[in-house]
Amino acid sequence: MLWSALGLHVLAALSALAAPRLLGDLVQSVEEGTTVARVDTIAVWLAVFLLLQSVLTRFARYRSQVTGELVLAELREDFVANTLALPIGTVEAAGSGDLLTRTGSDIDRLGWSVRWALPEWTIAVVSAALTLVAAVSVGWWVALPCLLALPPLTLGLRWYLARAKDGYLKESASYSQITTTLSETVEGSRTVEALGLGEQRVRLCDDDCAASFAAERYTLGLRTVFFPSMELSYLLPVVATLLFGGWLYTRGSVSLAEVTTATLYVQMLIDPVDRIVSILDELQLGAASLARLLGVAQVPDDREATGRRPTSEKLDASAVRFSYVEGRDVLHGVDLDVGVGERIAMVGPSGAGKSTLGRLLAGIHPPRTGEVTVGDVGLVELPLGDLRGHVALVTQEHHVFVGTLRDNVALARPGASDPQVLGALAAVDADTWVSSLPAGLDTVVGSGGRSLTAAQAQQVALARLVLADPHTLVLDEATSLIDPRAARHLERSLAAVLHGRTVIAIAHRLFSAHDADRVAVVEDGRIIELGSHDDLVAAGGSYAALWESWHGSA
Repeated sequence: MLWSALGLHVLAALSALAAPRLLGDLVQSVEEGTTVARVDTIAVWLAVFLLLQSVLTRFARYRSQVTGELVLAELREDFVANTLALPIGTVEAAGSGDLLTRTGSDIDRLGWSVRWALPEWTIAVVSAALTLVAAVSVGWWVALPCLLALPPLTLGLRWYLARAKDGYLKESASYSQITTTLSETVEGSRTVEALGLGEQRVRLCDDDCAASFAAERYTLGLRTVFFPSMELSYLLPVVATLLFGGWLYTRGSVSLAEVTTATLYVQMLIDPVDRIVSILDELQLGAASLARLLGVAQVPDDREATGRRPTSEKLDASAVRFSYVEGRDVLHGVDLDVGVGERIAMVGPSGAGKSTLGRLLAGIHPPRTGEVTVGDVGLVELPLGDLRGHVALVTQEHHVFVGTLRDNVALARPGASDPQVLGALAAVDADTWVSSLPAGLDTVVGSGGRSLTAAQAQQVALARLVLADPHTLVLDEATSLIDPRAARHLERSLAAVLHGRTVIAIAHRLFSAHDADRVAVVEDGRIIELGSHDDLVAAGGSYAALWESWHGSA
């Protein structure tokens, strides 16, 4: 496809080169005396080559744009695959705004470059190269005027290219920051309103816009200096060719046809060279966007599959330390042995590190030091597909994808039968509202479809977990959006389904702790108490105080 497009561009450019030759011959014929038939013949040939050039250019551009669409489609698929393969910690650190900008404006910019700028630039390069060869073929002397364009072109391009890439990368990054600020403000609008942070968020957005304005002004400044300097370099060769050719003609060294042909060829060079330089600006934008898209694939993986296989389902954490920011650990040497089939409840104040520890136990993050293993194999040594067969995490966060209810639940096990999907929904007490849906499992949910309540969406997330059938479950306040009485009933229903599995439940509702085999009390990134509910209450420590406080207010 690419080579056929390039071949058509070459043929189209060669067809365009016939016109100056024919016009040069026509001028020479008029000087020497010609006939109407001679003029008509030349006019017919001009029309033939013009028509041929138009047809070839049309098909060449069609081929180029088809090739561009194929390349863009492959880049999009690679970007999605690379994004989905990113370590979750990296995604969370980058923020939603950055990824939204990469998938939005960066893809649009790259699409424009691939669909239009790159094909047009290819046409311009081919046309310029062939036109220059044709011009020099008229006579060696034509090369001298053309050389006059090289110094200003070279200096201008070096000056511009040395500054443009960083400028456009900074411009794209400023768009990401604006998107991040806006999305965070919208997502946290209730918090912003409750705490009276409206003016502060507006000022923050104004600062982001000011930074974006400065970045755009910088790149605009580059263009306002670069393009006028290029215009001068285009005109010099044309004037020089006409003057130098005229001087040679007066000396009898060249014919009038050669001067005319050479001048027309050099004049023809202006358009493709101008397009090369102008489109170069678009390509700089596209290159910056491409760098941001390809940069996703350069993020190092946080796990390395070793091929080792767990010998059991026993989950252990040993001397685990972890930090989100370098030098500031949020977990401090945590040790935890989880027996196969054991149910452990993790409790403690907000910010104590419960969710962080749960994510490490589920293999979401690798520990900074220490290790988390299942069957004596580090969780970061297992491919994600294998890991999820051993340990899975369900948080209080949930997402309903656009599609049928069946598709949303069956994400955990593609190809699951309807009875299996319905069984998973029944296990999480969702069968009542599912049976009332107009199309049952075929009901379209998500954006543009039937809206699910927060509690229903959380039940769908839990049903996925039931269908995935992992041996060890980490439940991070997985029933927090369901009212306490319904949550209590749901957890009892889940208990039957999860019988024989290892469960680590992170919750503020202490009835989960009451039912657990052991309770781990987490404070300041450490497990300060570990034991059964009765033993910890009898010990009169932190857990006993929590239980008394919660039980007294329950």
